[in-house]
Amino acid sequence: MITSLISGLFADNSEVANRPADALNTPQSLYDFKVKSLVGNKTVDLTQYKGKKVVILNVASKCGYTKQYADWEKFNKAHGDKVVVLGFPSNNFGGQEPGTSEEIATFCSATYGVTFPMFEKVEVKGENKAPIYKWLTTKDLNGWNDKEPSWNFCKYVVDENGKLTNFFASKTLPTDAEFLTAVGL
Repeated sequence: MITSLISGLFADNSEVANRPADALNTPQSLYDFKVKSLVGNKTVDLTQYKGKKVVILNVASKCGYTKQYADWEKFNKAHGDKVVVLGFPSNNFGGQEPGTSEEIATFCSATYGVTFPMFEKVEVKGENKAPIYKWLTTKDLNGWNDKEPSWNFCKYVVDENGKLTNFFASKTLPTDAEFLTAVGL
């Protein structure tokens, strides 16, 4: 546990990537995806977020970055009318999200008061990568980006038209100037 926590603190590399002006326009967008909710296993059509910016996070409950739940919840409460935060639990890094959907939901609610939408646990890298993460990390599908999450709490920003615009590594917080510029705040 301590080893994975320590390695997590150094896994960030503070990467940032921004959509270049000459990025390809692709037929696929965020709105082509349907995902399962964390609680109740309901299908959620992401078209409901048209007209808003969206921040997609891969999250974990036993990570050195887990305290970011509080930062993202505060951001969500302040800006959720313009920028939607979506959480996708993942156990890809150091086994830091081992819980069931119910355990994850309880932890997020009880520990950090999370109210932003959370979805079923997915793989964010590798052979069994979830379709939404295939889109986020495949240049041919999103027009420009091939950066996979390097650890928990990486961020992908999607614009009001469903196009991927930015990638931020784990250390980036919702109060960081470059992130705020990316979401237009």
